[in-house]
Parts: sequence; structure tokens; C-alpha cells
Amino acid sequence: MKKLDFESLKHNPEYEVLQVLGTDGKVVNEDLMPDLTDDQLVDLFKQMIWSRLVGDQTAKLSRQGRLGFFAPTAGEEASQMGSNFAMTKDDFLLGAYRDVPQLIKHGLSLAKGFMWSKGHYNANDYPEELNALPPQIIIGAQYAQTAGVALGIKLNGDKKVAYTYTGDGGTSQGDFYEGINFAGAYQAPAVFFVQNNGYAISVPRKLQTAAPTLAQKGVAAGIPSIVVDGMDALAVYAAAKQARDYAVEGNGPVIIETLTYRYGPHTLSGDDPTRYRAKEEEDEWHAKDPLVRMRKFLTDKGLWDDAKEEAYNAEVAKEIDDAIKEVESQPAQKASDFLKFEFVDTPGAIQREIDEYEEKEAK
Repeated sequence: MKKLDFESLKHNPEYEVLQVLGTDGKVVNEDLMPDLTDDQLVDLFKQMIWSRLVGDQTAKLSRQGRLGFFAPTAGEEASQMGSNFAMTKDDFLLGAYRDVPQLIKHGLSLAKGFMWSKGHYNANDYPEELNALPPQIIIGAQYAQTAGVALGIKLNGDKKVAYTYTGDGGTSQGDFYEGINFAGAYQAPAVFFVQNNGYAISVPRKLQTAAPTLAQKGVAAGIPSIVVDGMDALAVYAAAKQARDYAVEGNGPVIIETLTYRYGPHTLSGDDPTRYRAKEEEDEWHAKDPLVRMRKFLTDKGLWDDAKEEAYNAEVAKEIDDAIKEVESQPAQKASDFLKFEFVDTPGAIQREIDEYEEKEAK
């Protein structure tokens, strides 16, 4: 795999869109083809299928009132799974509300992800070995947090990175620049992903900033940045893997802008994308479907077929069914439960509130 020259990208205002697979599933850039085994290629594709199926099912469950808030992710599987696949379990993930798929593949159980959507107090009680924070709801705030975590990693002398995601809209937030500037100044090992799906809810990318690319915002902070075809899982993986290696080697952070698209609404809370997106635009992006592209590639290599996909779909359906059953078997939440997770040592005033609630709840 050709090595990217990150140092030259610190001051390069012109960006080539990195791509490995064309929309027909054919390799268009052998130099950037990542060194993945056949089993790894299949595993990556399975994660993309998994994400699409979980996204489809969570939408149905949310409309049935069985789940709470879940941001649709269909269309962004290459960007999310391709980048996450390049990281290790030792790396620290700080995602946003649309990044639950990466969080689950990083080690959170699917049931916990479902519980988070319902606002369950126990959803954010992570196992000690899971290097991650709960999804950030405040747009862009995870960038500042990631810079801090990355600095901690550097001070501890650990060979790992902190990585995070935001959308195109998030790059207009103050925390975005503060985070990348801090990480750049301290040469902290962070990988910042900007998933440019074209819209900040309903505001098109062209109205958000005059910058030709979002990646070039890293130039002001002296951070190397690149633009990748976010519908191409192999290109995203190749860029993410090299960015991680670069950061781990002590060279500082990297920004990766992935050009992607969300096929559904911003959220299921009343957003109607047909009010601000043309059908022709949607059709154009559906023709770039990341699953179709990867499926063609693997099929041509003899690594995938309809029977394998049907069997895997059934496996994922059972996983989803088991997870929702686990969530629905949880005891009803009580007000006193929420107060018990606020402090390590509960102050007297809070303990009195807990006692009062428990007395009422016992009746």
C-alpha cells in the first residue's frame, strides 16, 4: 500500500479525493489497496451489512415505541465501519450520536446501545476494558474531549490514539477548532474524522462555509488533512490506518474528511429530507451505495455470494432480537436510580433525596 505523505499535507490547500474502489466494485487505485486478508475483507463487509440492518431495524423499533432516539446511518457504512476497522481496541473512541455502530463494534453490547437510545441510567455504565465515552449529543464537543484524551495518551507514553467523528455541520462549532488546535499544538495522537454527508440537518454544505473542503480547516492548526471517498470502505480504511500509524509514531493528529451521504432523515424526530434534497441528488448517491460497491468487489473475488449474505442476515436478525428482548426485560427505571450515579461519594443532600424517592417508590 502506497504511503501517504502526511507532512506535505499540513500546508496543502488542494485535495485529491482518495479512492480505491470505483462504483462498479473494481479497483481503481492499486497503490492504495490496503493489506487486508480475505477474511478481513469479508469481516469488514459483514460489519457494513450489520450496520445497515441494525439501522433499518432500529428505525422500525423506534416508530413502534420500543426504542428511543437513534440517528439513521444508512449510506455512511463505509465511512463509519471502514474507519473503525482501522483502529484497535486499545484506541479510545469518542463518538457522537450518529456513531453508535462504531461504539458497538468497539466493544459495547448491542443491548447497551439500545438502552442508551431509551435514556436508561445503566446504558453508560461501561465495562472497564472498553476505551470509549458515551455518544456526545452536543455538536462538536467531542473534538475538545478527544484532544484532551489524546494528550493524556501522550503523557502516559501509550502507543494508541484517541479518535472521534463529527459531521460537516460540526466543523462550524467552536469546539471543532479548539480541539484540533489544541491537539496540533501538543502533537497529541488523535485522528479526527469529518463525515461530510452534505447537510447540517437541512443546511447544505455550500451554505455552511466558504472553504472548498472541510479538510483544509486543519491547515490553520498545522494538521495534515485528507479527503476520502466516504462511500468506499477500502479507501476509508487505508486512510484511517495510515493516519493512526502516523499519530501513534508521535507525529501528532490527522484530519480525515469522508465524502458520504445519509440516505434517511437527520433523525426520526420529524425531519423530512424531501423538503431540502432533490430526488436526482438522492439517486446519484444511491448509485454509489457503499454496500453495493463492496459486495461487487468481494463477489468478483469469489469471497461472497447470496447464500452467505442470507445466512448472515439471519444471524444479525437474531442478534437484534436477542438484544431488544434483553432491553425489554430490564426493570422499570426509578427516579432514585438516576441520583445514585451522580457522585462517587454521595453528598448528604442528594442522599436525602434518594431516601425520599425510595420511600415513595416503596409504596
